[in-house]
Amino acid sequence: MKRALITGITGQDGSFLAELLLEKGYQVFGFARQESWYRKNNASHLAGRIEVLFGDMSEGVDIAFAIQHAKPDEIYNLASQSRPGESWARAPETLLVNGLGAIRLFEAIRHNCPACRVYHASSSEMFGQVSITPQNEQTPFNPVNPYAAAKVYAHQMAKIYRDSYGLYIATGILFNHESERRPLHFLTQKVAYGAACAALGISNSPDTNEMGRPIVQHGKLALGNLEIARDWGYADDFVRAMWMILQQDRPDNFVIGTGRLHTLKDLCETAYRCVDKDWRDSVVSDPALVRPLESGQTLADPAKARKQLGWEPSVSFDEMVKKMVSAQILRLKKVAHN
Repeated sequence: MKRALITGITGQDGSFLAELLLEKGYQVFGFARQESWYRKNNASHLAGRIEVLFGDMSEGVDIAFAIQHAKPDEIYNLASQSRPGESWARAPETLLVNGLGAIRLFEAIRHNCPACRVYHASSSEMFGQVSITPQNEQTPFNPVNPYAAAKVYAHQMAKIYRDSYGLYIATGILFNHESERRPLHFLTQKVAYGAACAALGISNSPDTNEMGRPIVQHGKLALGNLEIARDWGYADDFVRAMWMILQQDRPDNFVIGTGRLHTLKDLCETAYRCVDKDWRDSVVSDPALVRPLESGQTLADPAKARKQLGWEPSVSFDEMVKKMVSAQILRLKKVAHN
């Protein structure tokens, strides 16, 4: 039986990946902070099926202990401060977790399990202000926020550790991937939530945004720049790619995305159409929610993953949005019932 250690087990990707590995017969270990595990999280339903090891990505001793205990064949490093927008207010913490946390993990691997295979989660945010579209594994990085800069640092260090010490460290440069498990502070989930509120006739939502205001206030969902465009896919498809990356004979870097571009307006239109509403009646642009710098038109060229991994996304953009809106409707109904 293969053994796998997942950092960031409580997140969207960590929970989907844990389910996938359990289905494949792995013994799964999760690495998480105690406070993250003991409150309701995306992997709560897996309690009893996985073993959770407590620690912090900023503490090398915690990481080393987890590796020594789990003795993994595969490690999936998904832990991060995962909000590019919030990284402006939390720049030091973002570097500590997303950048230095990865280095501490690589060091612990080098000393404790140099033969294990490691997947490191990189991000399309690293491309930033792009001059070439679409982006592949050779496209230069040009980060425009602290999150992306920390990810570039960790990505480059993964290559340095791979080349210098002969470690199997592969990376997935993942484009935006969403699901019904996304927290409400993520843009796509806010849109799904707004559509659900419109469907249920909720004018002032019980949940608040990063400014402390209701996400839907007086029947309006406030968003930032409606013209941004992203390559959005479904998270469960993307974690399947993570596993496929570690099954290759040699470690490598892979761009993972759908290769299809949608604007925020498209996302709003699709979400509100799911509930037979016109998004223009419910969505407004708030300048206060616009980032200091926005990434450019990031669009994946997943040709290498398609050819070498045989990976293809199975859930369409419209299907993904419908899943998210339906989940928010159910959630809001439960809140109202309680």
